[in-house]
Amino acid sequence: MQKCIFKGVAMDWDNARIFLAIYRVGTLRGAAALLQIDQATAGRRLAALESSLDARLFLRTPGGYVPTAAGELAFAAAERMEQAADQLQRQMQGMDHRLSGVVRVATSETVASYYIMEAVRRVHAQHPDIRVVLSTAIQLSNLTRREADLAIRNIKPDNPDLIHRHLTRKEVGLYASRAYLAAHGEPKPGMAFAGHALVTYQQAVLPGWSDTFCGEPTGNGRIGVELNSGLMILEAVAAGLGIGEVPTHMAPGYPELVRIWPTRSEPYDLWLVMHGDLNRTARVRAVADAIVEVFEEDE
Repeated sequence: MQKCIFKGVAMDWDNARIFLAIYRVGTLRGAAALLQIDQATAGRRLAALESSLDARLFLRTPGGYVPTAAGELAFAAAERMEQAADQLQRQMQGMDHRLSGVVRVATSETVASYYIMEAVRRVHAQHPDIRVVLSTAIQLSNLTRREADLAIRNIKPDNPDLIHRHLTRKEVGLYASRAYLAAHGEPKPGMAFAGHALVTYQQAVLPGWSDTFCGEPTGNGRIGVELNSGLMILEAVAAGLGIGEVPTHMAPGYPELVRIWPTRSEPYDLWLVMHGDLNRTARVRAVADAIVEVFEEDE
């Protein structure tokens, strides 16, 4: 059992990981759900840790658990324990030559639907004992904390512990449905979408995304709907809810979509990212190779 010395007292890793979850999520219930344990167990573990350290680590407030000064110090120590535990686990995985087990993949819904499903199908055809756990979200997963083994990102990582491969460069264009354009007409360049409804990401998900669409300011437009998923943006635009940015390679799958101002676009890159320690893990490499293969065939 891993332990760390904090203020002269040994900190138990089983208790520390629950402390870290509470610190990050802010509630006992949320931490218990994150770790897939019951709330009572999480509460007992926290109480045991506070008792062993003889320190109050959180203030219990109506808004959640707020770390005390001692809690902030404990967080730094517990995070070092977590980093050591994760590094050991990654290194052990790196020695694993079995083509079986779990591989966690994180990406967006649009990338998952267009590319990753086919990659998973190929993995299962060749290596049926590999189980892929696919998480789709705009937010970046933390590969160092093993929230994912592989991630497809549109940002090139700068962490020296991560290795990456450029997969493709795509672009988004401006689209609306035929029904929307029949009802509202096409926007005029230079008018900042005056008189038009816009479909965009929620500000909490991608702040500032809706300030411009393909280089055109959106200040005179009306935000019709905000979404937290690129796939839902595509569906909303196709449903006639407004004008939005849509990946040009996905638009042909929606015959009702019409491209506006075809000479305007915004490019974006996609990168396959993994932690360097996992590069030699057979099952992770098998999934990574399938993903690369699917992207190469799309070029």
